[in-house]
Amino acid sequence: MTTSIPDTKLAAAATDLVRDTVGDLIYHHSRRVFLFGSAMGRHRGLSFDPELLYIGAMFHDVGLNPEFRESGRRFEVDSADEARRFLHAHGVPEDSVRRVWTAIALHTTPGIPEFMEPEVALVTAGVEYDVLGIGYHALSEAERASVVALHPRPDFKRRILAAFTEGIKDKPATTFGNVKADVLAHFQPGFSRGDFVTVIQESPWPE
Repeated sequence: MTTSIPDTKLAAAATDLVRDTVGDLIYHHSRRVFLFGSAMGRHRGLSFDPELLYIGAMFHDVGLNPEFRESGRRFEVDSADEARRFLHAHGVPEDSVRRVWTAIALHTTPGIPEFMEPEVALVTAGVEYDVLGIGYHALSEAERASVVALHPRPDFKRRILAAFTEGIKDKPATTFGNVKADVLAHFQPGFSRGDFVTVIQESPWPE
């Protein structure tokens, strides 16, 4: 694995902010998302901005933090908004801000990011690699081991599912139509999954 963390003031500021904001689980996961996303970008032959990819990776799960649990918004949007505030504060051009915001907001929406800008596609690719194992064999065992040596993932499957549950259980309506409904269906007693067909059938339209 030849990827290194971007050596820029913006990346360093993002690292400091996120390291002080989230716990070890999300911090190490976010760094792996960048490293695996970068590796998948090289594997796919994509040209991308490492700094923007890094910001997207580092902020993508900030919205799981306790302060956002009564926001009423999807945690992905809370995460994206935090990244946007950070980038605006550092004078980053609006097109770059838009790419990072979109990358974070769509990282749990499969089938769309891969057709967008490389930074958008690769935040999702890094998340899918680290959490779901999608594309697992596209990277060598040595590449995987080099990342995990830097950013270990002990008991990761159980711990990340618990973090997802804690981050969204107080706003279950935000899971309608997205993968996080599966999390609450498994781990939150009494959760009732929204049903698209029922919403249509019970809408106020007479027919």
